[in-house]
Amino acid sequence: MTESTVTGGVAQASAVAPGADAGGPKKRGPRNWRPLLLLLPAFVIVSLFFLAPLIDVFIRSVTDPRPGVQNYVWLFTTDANINVVLRTFGTAILVTLVCLVLAYPYAYLMTIVSDRTRGVMQLFIMMPLWTSILVRTLAWMVLLQDTGPINGLLAAWFGIGPIPLIRTTFGVALGMCQVLLPFMVLPLYSSMAKIDKRLMPAASNLGANPVTAFFTIYLPLSRPGIFSGGVTVFILGLGFYIIPALLGSSREIMISALIQQQISVFLMWGQGTTLGVFLLVCTILILVVVSRFNRSGSLFPGVDRS
Repeated sequence: MTESTVTGGVAQASAVAPGADAGGPKKRGPRNWRPLLLLLPAFVIVSLFFLAPLIDVFIRSVTDPRPGVQNYVWLFTTDANINVVLRTFGTAILVTLVCLVLAYPYAYLMTIVSDRTRGVMQLFIMMPLWTSILVRTLAWMVLLQDTGPINGLLAAWFGIGPIPLIRTTFGVALGMCQVLLPFMVLPLYSSMAKIDKRLMPAASNLGANPVTAFFTIYLPLSRPGIFSGGVTVFILGLGFYIIPALLGSSREIMISALIQQQISVFLMWGQGTTLGVFLLVCTILILVVVSRFNRSGSLFPGVDRS
């Protein structure tokens, strides 16, 4: 046996030994739970101010005024409640579509202008968020009155009599769109900013007209922003209270106003909390369904899931 053979054998044994140790059973030391203590304050806050109220709301919905599901039967068998639910969802859908139509070209312009112009456009979008929603709603009340500036201009320029703008669904939708528009613009811009700007010219060079290139390339690629902004605006629209209460009619209330009415006016805590639970469940279901659509890409079949 030569010296090189012995050396090679020792080197081979030393190379195999770590692998053999790695493949064998490992002894685990005691788990260190100390890092989890960092989550304790957040868990306590969430439990006290989020989970506990939710549990209390659910318990009240099945125990007030007596144990049972009579509150849920009242919700789904009363025509007035069904009309309120349909009106709320219809208004939220309308506001979402209007915000999408207004926000999409605005967000697209933000991706093609200069940095300075983009900053100004972002400032215009963010400025309303720095103003109280109550102040903005009161401003809309002044603008939409029968003797307000809008009807005054219509009468002076076109000779049209006062058009009922306030206490209508139009007034509510207009006020909600003004508040929720930034929540549609920002996700759309974030999604569009990631799209390669060379794709549209490339499609044009390959013979596609601008409309075809937009619907087959740009629109599917901006889908994440559409989903994100649409879901955000729709869910926020479901729970709006101040604008429907001040700009809407008492005969066409939404779910949030009905909850306030049941609890504060009629002192029917069970029915009010039942409406709250229903709204929460609807919100969760919407998030689940939209996430499934977004992951599968079934709304845009031509887009690959990867």
